[in-house]
Amino acid sequence: MTSTRRFCLPLRTLFAIAALLCAALLSHPGAAVSAPAIPPQSSLGVCSAILYDLDRDAILFEQNADQRIPPASLTKIMSMFLAMDQINSGLARIDNTTMISRNAARTGGSRMGLNENEQVTLEQLLTGMAVSSGNDASTAMAEYVGGSVPAFINMMNAKARDLGMRDSYFVNPHGLPAKGQYTTARDMLTLARAYLHAYPDALRFHNTHVLNYRGRVTWNKNPLLGQYPGADGLKTGWINASGYNLVFTALKGDKRLLAVIMGAPDSQIRSIEAFRLLDAGFEVCNNEAPTVLAALDTLPREKYHPDIRKNAREAYHQFAGNDRGEGAQTVHRAKATNHSKQAKATRTAKNKKKNVEKVARHRSNDNDGQAARRVANNAS
Repeated sequence: MTSTRRFCLPLRTLFAIAALLCAALLSHPGAAVSAPAIPPQSSLGVCSAILYDLDRDAILFEQNADQRIPPASLTKIMSMFLAMDQINSGLARIDNTTMISRNAARTGGSRMGLNENEQVTLEQLLTGMAVSSGNDASTAMAEYVGGSVPAFINMMNAKARDLGMRDSYFVNPHGLPAKGQYTTARDMLTLARAYLHAYPDALRFHNTHVLNYRGRVTWNKNPLLGQYPGADGLKTGWINASGYNLVFTALKGDKRLLAVIMGAPDSQIRSIEAFRLLDAGFEVCNNEAPTVLAALDTLPREKYHPDIRKNAREAYHQFAGNDRGEGAQTVHRAKATNHSKQAKATRTAKNKKKNVEKVARHRSNDNDGQAARRVANNAS
């Protein structure tokens, strides 16, 4: 009769093996978990970019503009476009309310802070989509406008075809990672241009710096707002596979430029290159440079120091700089919670240290006592 021995590994060993496997997968050269490659000898330190002069209806500059890249939260421009269509057609009013579903309330990633079964206006959802980049708000809007998320996604792709976005396909209404979802800088320019032409007043949502929704304070991640003269929109986006994306516009005098950057390796480079691209474009518009390419050569990156935390500080000063309002209470509660956690961790560490020292003293006393007894026994 043979016996079967069951081979078991300690739990700690299993965790170590799992961690090694995860690290190997993430470090695999073909894994799509990093920003797209920047083309060699590029004028901008991003994968893809395009710049457009709205007044002259002319593309001033492009770099790898047809590279397919996941749109990330740039997707919300399309979702907001469809919501504005619904309002413009009279099928909805901006002050209409909708009840938040469990599906919308549980949507992860960036959020405006919606709760299941609460009533929210379309205007609040649009603001949350633009400022908070709320995935929860995007899902709620999709359910309201389309009747269901799948029906809304069909509307998104039909709208993309109507606009001539030939290299775009949407799988969800918010831009969270999804297989088969992609766009290009050129298509995003097409989308943003049509959106601004149809609904120029929509910039009021995109130009809002801070949102306090029932005590949850969020801020706009667009680095141009409040820093680049005349900048008033549109949308940021990031997931691992896309890098840092930005659709942006600025008005100087009577000249408005619209641009798209996709696949920046980090948020600081995205900000710097957005500043450079607009500066170069306005130089061309003002006949100060023959081309954007020539202007970029005279605009070193070291010249630019955008503050990517400016809107976050604005949110703090606006809602936590005084002791009034839900926002102030929320920010102060968050700070108090962090301080409490830090204090608890410090107390725990001190207690552990005391316990270790106490055990060490007891062991030392026990050892000394045993040694004394051995000496006494030997002497007798």
